[in-house]
Amino acid sequence: MSAHHHKETFITKYIFSTDHKMIAKQYLISGMIMGIIGVTMSILFRMQIAWPEESFGIFKLLLGENFAPGGVMRNDIYLALVTIHGTIMVFFVLTAGLSGTFSNLLIPLQIGARDMASGFLNMLSYWMFFTSCVIMLSSLFIESGPASAGWTIYPPLSALPQAIPGSGLGMTLWLVSMAIFIASSLMGSLNYIVTVINLRTKGMSMTRLPLTVWTFFVTAIIGVVSFPVLLSAALLLIFDRSFGTSFYLSDIFISGEVLHYQGGSPILFEHLFWFLGHPEVYIVILPAMGIVSEVMATNSRKPIFGYRAMITSVLAIAFLSCIVWAHHMFVSGMNPFLGSIFTFTTLLIAIPSAVKAFNWITTLWKGNLQMNPAMLFSIGMVSTFISGGLTGIILGDSTLDINVHDTYFVVAHFHLVMGISALYGFFAGVYHWFPKMFGRMLNKNLGYVHFWVTVICAYGVFYPMHFIGMAGLPRRYYTNSAFPLFDELADVNVLITVFAIVGAIFQIVFFWNFFYSMFYGKKAPQNPWKSTTLEWTTPVEHIHGNWPGELPEVHRWAYDYNKPGHDVDFVPQTVPMKEGEKELHH
Repeated sequence: MSAHHHKETFITKYIFSTDHKMIAKQYLISGMIMGIIGVTMSILFRMQIAWPEESFGIFKLLLGENFAPGGVMRNDIYLALVTIHGTIMVFFVLTAGLSGTFSNLLIPLQIGARDMASGFLNMLSYWMFFTSCVIMLSSLFIESGPASAGWTIYPPLSALPQAIPGSGLGMTLWLVSMAIFIASSLMGSLNYIVTVINLRTKGMSMTRLPLTVWTFFVTAIIGVVSFPVLLSAALLLIFDRSFGTSFYLSDIFISGEVLHYQGGSPILFEHLFWFLGHPEVYIVILPAMGIVSEVMATNSRKPIFGYRAMITSVLAIAFLSCIVWAHHMFVSGMNPFLGSIFTFTTLLIAIPSAVKAFNWITTLWKGNLQMNPAMLFSIGMVSTFISGGLTGIILGDSTLDINVHDTYFVVAHFHLVMGISALYGFFAGVYHWFPKMFGRMLNKNLGYVHFWVTVICAYGVFYPMHFIGMAGLPRRYYTNSAFPLFDELADVNVLITVFAIVGAIFQIVFFWNFFYSMFYGKKAPQNPWKSTTLEWTTPVEHIHGNWPGELPEVHRWAYDYNKPGHDVDFVPQTVPMKEGEKELHH
């Protein structure tokens, strides 16, 4: 494939592009827009929890008279906001923002390929993702409101269109949107896997790949294994809703009327859902781990510690993530013996996770640390991953989990360990590879402001939640004023909401920095971070095909920083080995 191409039009270059770098930008900006929507929803429902049944002008403005009569949020729309917020953040922001953006941008560049294995399939996967976003958002504008069964959409609430207003058309749109999203994810994942296996440049063995590519590769494999299970769960739910089957429904009464369903089980849906739902956590967090490993090695000016242990731990996490799903179901009446098996596999997954955490800390140890925003977010990610992971030990143990199940303790745990950690990984990636994407530098000082406010507010939101959870405050209640027991916790909820609002407003700093720098930032040098990996050997101005002329040849692994016997503190992968020089992999 040569560097000179037929003339590209605006549409083939920016809209229906098959160039992986452009598709990465499309994913990035779509993910950021969905992020704004998802965070706005969380602010709305946090305001309702902090100041229950107060009238707010912003409710009237954003939700309309139908959903917020007189500026007071209706209780069913509260559930809908929680549901769509969860769906958007987990699937459309974190999955697409991390895998969609960085797998697309980095896999071909870091393995020395001209493009993805199939550019057309790549373009198709983005446009199906986009379609699924549009369908999900369109459900906000229908009269009965969007899906309201929680982002886990457990039946029978989601299976009976007549159950609540949010079980009607909104639920159907949710299912259609997710089915298209899953198809898009599968296409993307297959493309990533084939590209990594088949298109590595000369000399790029699997043990010379950067850890980013390893995590994207393994993430894609988890996606191919587990996403089809959610698709089948969603299809059976569509049958139950629209075609009178009863896969998930048994003897059900609605306002005294006996429905004709029999023989189904809602627990079947939980099994199918969580068989994707738990690996999904790792589909979200693994790319962030890869990005953090890369950013830390570069900015510590040190080889990553324990390269092979890092790869092994990624593979172990991928395997174990597929056999822990029922720890979400300890209160569903599961056989206690089965519960103990899932407790064991869940606690087992702490081992490879700990390997990663210790290796990151050891990489930082005695390094020549460059504290730029990408590095700060990487360190922040390790912090939230450890602090959020510790509470997972409580939730992973069937006897302890029962006490805090479905309280704010769970919300605090998973937001820290996958939400905030993945988000920090995302920010680290954007700050690190922005010069590669747009050929310009981000403003460093705005990056510092963004980091410190985000970190303080994130802990300010989720740290107190552990305590109200341990006090027994249930999640997804739109007000707790009916329970005098929880009156003393009202002030904590106000505190959490204030932190959430401040943290959300300060994301404007990031968006301003991002869009302003895209056009007016300082021009980026070819290798601004003095990094060793292949993507920094491509020219700053983008060409379709990545390298003019020959593809680079690789002679060493990705982390030769401060290697004895070299004058500079980084040796790119393309530099041939000297006489008697050994390749380090420890």
